Amino acid sequence: MELGEVYFWTATIYRWQTLLDDDRYKEIIIDSLAHLSRQGYMDVFAFVIMPNHVHFIWKDLRMNGKEHPHASFLKYSGHLFLHMLRAEDPGRLLHFQVNASNRKYCFWQRDSLAFPLYSRRIAFQKLRYIHRNPNAKRWHLVDDVCDYKYSSVRFYELNDRGYPFLKDLGEEFGWLG
Repeated sequence: MELGEVYFWTATIYRWQTLLDDDRYKEIIIDSLAHLSRQGYMDVFAFVIMPNHVHFIWKDLRMNGKEHPHASFLKYSGHLFLHMLRAEDPGRLLHFQVNASNRKYCFWQRDSLAFPLYSRRIAFQKLRYIHRNPNAKRWHLVDDVCDYKYSSVRFYELNDRGYPFLKDLGEEFGWLG
């Protein structure tokens, strides 16, 4: 990912496990996004946290030391997942164990998808996709997408400022959505 460019980004929990079905793990993700945004490392335009994956529209603004902010997000959230599972559910932690020389556990799959958003049409297509995810046939987490707490849909549909780190995607591209 290039600094200063807007991306649609997807990351999946290791082996598609449903770690994020517990809201406490979702809150780790929210806190991480808020922190990176507050510190000026990234702008977050949209998100959805699903039981085993996340989708974001975001932009890395500057390096966090020697790493990109999206890498900091993965490392920080994984570190907190590890601490939480060690303390509360060591049996479940075994499902994240890997045989690697540089780590004992893995929480995020290595194949995160980053897709640059260069046009209004594609940006809003990805925004709609993110916001419709909780209502998708496979998940059907809610009947009305505005009822799903862990998404930016309420920011766009209801002008809800419950997640102060969110920035308007329309303003980013110089047009209002």
